[in-house]
Amino acid sequence: MRPFLDGLYRSSGWISASFIAAICTLVFAQVILNIVDRLSSLVTGSAIGLSIPSYADFTGFFLASASFFALAFTLREGGHIRVTLFIQHAPSRLRKLIEFWCVGLATAVSIYFAWYTGLLVLEALEYNDLSSGMIPVPLWIPQAGMLAGLIVLSIALVDELLGLLKGADPSYHNKGENLLEGEEPIPNSILDGE
Repeated sequence: MRPFLDGLYRSSGWISASFIAAICTLVFAQVILNIVDRLSSLVTGSAIGLSIPSYADFTGFFLASASFFALAFTLREGGHIRVTLFIQHAPSRLRKLIEFWCVGLATAVSIYFAWYTGLLVLEALEYNDLSSGMIPVPLWIPQAGMLAGLIVLSIALVDELLGLLKGADPSYHNKGENLLEGEEPIPNSILDGE
């Protein structure tokens, strides 16, 4: 099961990166069209009027999907901002209790938002909601990206919670912290004073 879950989180990260690449491509293409349009206006005296219809809408949709798909991968890699000033000085048992409480609360909130977003997607399907741009896009499509990202995040948080229940350290410990190049993270057994 571990290889499947790690693959799911990694795939979610790659999907997020693909959406970011699509945003860059779309914005770059629009900039090129703007340059061509401006050159045409300088040479001929009138602009051609080149534009990608609804490109701002599409980049917004892509950004939402990229953000939500990145959540689970970022969690597992320790990339989320955590305030550890208090918890790093707490005794080992208290630290584990606080960690369990935080991950449990995050799991409940994530599952709630995934459920609510699922209802939102169903409502958009039922009422055939469309975006208001030049190209009307059914809203359930970008909302489905949000939902998929929240579902993967919920799975990652449940995975973390089960690991904590089994006594394992969270996967994000000692990851994403400011390490010098080539420096290895300090094992948790040393941090706990064991």
